[in-house]
Amino acid sequence: MDLNFTPQEAAFQAEVRTFLRDNLPAEFARAVRDGDELPKALMEEWHAILNGQGWLATTWPKEFGGPGWTPVQRHIFEEECARANAPRIVPFGLAMLGPVLQKFGTPAQQAEYLPRILDGTDWWCQGYSEPGAGSDLASLKTRAMRDGDDYVINGQKTWTTLGQYANRIFCLVRTQTEGKPQAGISFILVDVDTPGIEMRPIRLIEGGYEVNEVFFTDVRVPASRLVGQENEGWTIAKFLLTHERTNIAGVGFSMQALDELKALARRIRRNAKPLIENPLFAARLAQAEIDLEAMKITNLRMLVRAREQGGPGPETSILKIKGTVVRQALNDLSRRALGPAAAPFPSEDLLGNASLVPEEHARNAARYFNNRKLSIFGGSNEIQRNILTKAMLEL
Repeated sequence: MDLNFTPQEAAFQAEVRTFLRDNLPAEFARAVRDGDELPKALMEEWHAILNGQGWLATTWPKEFGGPGWTPVQRHIFEEECARANAPRIVPFGLAMLGPVLQKFGTPAQQAEYLPRILDGTDWWCQGYSEPGAGSDLASLKTRAMRDGDDYVINGQKTWTTLGQYANRIFCLVRTQTEGKPQAGISFILVDVDTPGIEMRPIRLIEGGYEVNEVFFTDVRVPASRLVGQENEGWTIAKFLLTHERTNIAGVGFSMQALDELKALARRIRRNAKPLIENPLFAARLAQAEIDLEAMKITNLRMLVRAREQGGPGPETSILKIKGTVVRQALNDLSRRALGPAAAPFPSEDLLGNASLVPEEHARNAARYFNNRKLSIFGGSNEIQRNILTKAMLEL
C-alpha cells in the first residue's frame, strides 16, 4: 500500500493550509489551543467561513451542497484543521442528522432542513441517551403517543451535548411497547422551544458546561417530523451511530496532541536532560505514535469502504475504540510529563520549570479530565467490542 499523497492530494493539502492561514482568525486558534470553552458565536462564525468556501459539510455529496471530497481529502482537511487549532465542526447537524435525512428523509424534509443546517439557521442536538439507557439504547423509555396529526412526547434525555445552543433536537422515542425493544423505536425531529421542554445543565468533572438533561412533558410534535417509518427508528439509529463513531475517532485531534506532547517533552527537563530522552517515557511515546499511525491507515481504509458501500459499517467500532484509547493515552502522557504540576491549579512551588506557564498546566488538566468521557459516549468501548464480536460471529 502506497501511503504517500498523490500530486493532486498534495496540492489539495497546500490549498487547505493556505486557506486556514488566510481565513482562520488568530483569536479562534488561540481559544482552541488554550482549551477555552468556545462561545456559540465563535463556532457559528467559523461555520459560516467554511460554508462560504463550500467546505462545511465535508461528508455530504455535491447534490446536497457538500464538496464531494474523496476520503483522502476529508482526512487531509481534518488533519490540517486540527494542526491549525481550528474550532471543530459541530457534528450533530452536519455529520449525523444530515446523512440520515439524505438516506431516510422525505424530499420535503430534505428541502426544509438540509439548507438550514448549511447556512446555520438551525443548530441541532442529539436526544439519544437516557438516565437508564446509555449504551443500551434499546431500553429507552421516552414515549411518543400518536394523537391525530401529532405525537405527544413524555420522558427524559441526558448527556445532550451543546443543547444549550440548539433550537432543534433529533430524538429516539418509543412508539410501541410490544415485541422486541428495538422494534418499537422511532426517530423524530423536535423544536426545542416547543411548550413542555425543559433543559438543565450538567457540570462536568473539569468544571465545563457542554452537556445537559432534557425533560419532555406532553410535548406535541407534528407527525410530519417523523423520519422514516414509525417503529423503524432503530435502523436509522444504527446508521447515525456509525457516522458518529467515525467522527469520535478524532485522528486529526490525536495528531495535534502528539505534536504538542513532543514539544512539551523537549522543554521539560528531568535529571538535567529533556524528558523526551528518558527511555521509559520515550518508549511510551513511541508506542502511542505507532498506534496512531496504524489508526490513520485504518481510518483511510474505512473511509474508502464507506464510500463504496454508501455508508460506514460496523467496523467503525474499531475506529471508535482505538481512536479514543489513543487520545486518552496521549492525554495521560502529557499528565505524566507535567508530574505534580499537572494539577488543574498548581502552586508556584510545583511549577518548577521556567519554560512552562500556569495556563499550560491548567489546559492539560482540563483536557485530561474532559476526555475521560471519550471511551463512554457514542456507545462505550465495551459495547463496541460486543458489536464487533457479533459481526464476526455472523460472518
